[in-house]
Amino acid sequence: MKTWIVLLRGVNVGGNNKLPMKALATELESLGFSDVRTYIQSGNVVCRGPGQKPDALAAVIRGAILGKFGFEPAVLAIEAADFAAAAAANPFSESTADMEGRTVHLFFLDQAPKEVPRDRLEALRIASERWQLKGRVLYLHCPEGFGTSKLAIQAERILGVPATARNWRTVGTLFEMAGLGGH
Repeated sequence: MKTWIVLLRGVNVGGNNKLPMKALATELESLGFSDVRTYIQSGNVVCRGPGQKPDALAAVIRGAILGKFGFEPAVLAIEAADFAAAAAANPFSESTADMEGRTVHLFFLDQAPKEVPRDRLEALRIASERWQLKGRVLYLHCPEGFGTSKLAIQAERILGVPATARNWRTVGTLFEMAGLGGH
């Protein structure tokens, strides 16, 4: 059994794709996952489960949600060690204390982009923003706000791969829930 961080995208947003976290935890337990814990209502799960490929695990969870709740959200399963490596590689760690880690975001990508159109990403970046892509994680520091950042809004489309973003505070909480120590 491995420890997994499972990130769902597009659940419980604006009254759409309602997915009670307690019901999700129960469903995951019925699939054989253990130590299932959720964090906030936006689809963050830490659990123990089979040591299979992350994509296969995500497909099982996606299918279970479709069968039980009637919609199929994007699901990303990340092994705890890979999640820890992503947190450790944060190039903007000096900025994580501001606003309790709400200005640094990690976009977890479904796969590494085939190409990185740096000019298009840079064209959207305002002067105060910084970004860096490392493998399957796009790190974004947006001190003037994530919700108004054109770069944050369009990054997934420009990179051409499915992604889901979490702020540093959420990353830290999941890190601790997974028993990975301080981050």
